[in-house]
Amino acid sequence: MAVSSFARAFPSFECRSDPDFSRPEIPSAGCGGFSGKSQSAILRGGAAAHGLSSLILRFPPNFVRQLSNKARRNCSNIGVAQVVAASWSNNQGASGSTPAAKAVDAALAAVAPVEIETGVEDVVPAAEDPSPNAENVQPEGLPPFKYASFLNSDGSVAIHAGERLGRGIVTDAITTPVVNTSAYFFKKTADLIDFKEKRSTSFEYGRYGNYTTVVAEEKISALEGAESTILMASGMCVSTVMLMALVPAGGHLVTTTDCYRKTRVFIENFLPKMGITATVIDPADIGGLESALENNNVALFFTESPTNPFLRCVDIEKVSKLCHAKGALVCIDGTFATPLNQKALALGADIVVQSATKYIGGHNDVLAGSISGPEKLISAVRNLHHVLGGALNPNAAYLIIRGMKTLHLRIQQQNSTAQRMAEILEAHPKISRVYYPGLASHPEHHLAKKQMNGFGGVVSFEVDGDLLITAKFVDALKIPYIAPSFGGCESIVDQPAIMSYWDLSPSERAKYGIMDNLVRFSFGVEDFEDLKADILQALEKI
Repeated sequence: MAVSSFARAFPSFECRSDPDFSRPEIPSAGCGGFSGKSQSAILRGGAAAHGLSSLILRFPPNFVRQLSNKARRNCSNIGVAQVVAASWSNNQGASGSTPAAKAVDAALAAVAPVEIETGVEDVVPAAEDPSPNAENVQPEGLPPFKYASFLNSDGSVAIHAGERLGRGIVTDAITTPVVNTSAYFFKKTADLIDFKEKRSTSFEYGRYGNYTTVVAEEKISALEGAESTILMASGMCVSTVMLMALVPAGGHLVTTTDCYRKTRVFIENFLPKMGITATVIDPADIGGLESALENNNVALFFTESPTNPFLRCVDIEKVSKLCHAKGALVCIDGTFATPLNQKALALGADIVVQSATKYIGGHNDVLAGSISGPEKLISAVRNLHHVLGGALNPNAAYLIIRGMKTLHLRIQQQNSTAQRMAEILEAHPKISRVYYPGLASHPEHHLAKKQMNGFGGVVSFEVDGDLLITAKFVDALKIPYIAPSFGGCESIVDQPAIMSYWDLSPSERAKYGIMDNLVRFSFGVEDFEDLKADILQALEKI
């Protein structure tokens, strides 16, 4: 198929040089707006060597799957993609053979390999077509492109990453479609053989990937400054798969005292069955970390920052340097911070996980978890994830995409409301203590100011009273729901002694610092004055 008119318009055909959100350069330090660099793909026709009127643009069979995610995202001109695909089909009669047939019947011709990244395994390009008049079209790397030159804030990135600049789904819709499929088909056996012998790519099966989910993953990667992200069915799914994938059998990890209870249960009760042991330290105990690194072959340091429910902060930069010096990885659960308030990877962490159920989804209507970091580490997690099968439903991925488009607006409101209410609560005579990184009284306040842009929408505090008086205060509130979770548009309140630790005795709860009068309040996006009035009237009832 000759495309002379197209070639005249574009003598050297190339996809638009939009950024690839799966390969941003991680900033060296700080937690300001993300401004990573990335590489785009380019498809070159040999117009200089051949007549423009005879230029034929070709792709190997199974065009949509053959291109890497990188190239497909950047080749967002659908008309060009159709021309290329049609050109290949029309050229088959002249070539007389297909790459799949050649792979089965004979050795591949000697051609320079082209790296095609799938996020799962390496792909080898098909052998060069022997047609003497055709040009081989392959993706190549462009110089780094700074997409933040026109997306200068995390808010803009959260809206447009993975979508505005090209996506793997062929559509002219503004919103990303939901691809509800359990499997992906091959047009013919030759295409399947190409895939099996790694000359083409495909998700193949719904557990291994989904086009809608990829868009959500790219948004999170862009915000985190990560090479790669995996979304799973829940935050706990991410944490457990990560621990099993990155801590070897018989290995050792270090974690902190203040953390989500189910994470602690997994570390204490399930990892020992694999011979994995753990050292538990206070979030600020740098000496304890140094001792653990010195006396154990530590594979991983895993902590939340801020932590749940006391919002303790870990010096991510310092612990990363200490751990890396001893060959240990650092994973930060940044759920309470979000990628907008804290850039854990830029501070030195190797991996960051999020319960996307919380702020990232932001509407109390979806369960999901994400893990982000360098491709090498994420691939190790992905391989185990594909075996265990905690895949995210594509409808849930769509809700994550939708939720992220208002993430920066919600975070601004929640940061502001939480800070103002923390200050009011700290001065109130019926509140004995407030836990919030934005307060000067917080033990890691200066650290939080250094490594965070904002302090989040959750405030924990202790009511001046016992279990029943505290419950009376909670019941007197009119706006927040009594529920677990946090980070959504609706405010949520809970009494951890009852919500999360009711199965333990008061003395056992006290070991974890959970007192009967502790309250965790997640501020939503309601009007500040309404929330203030509601909390004050509830305090008047006790």
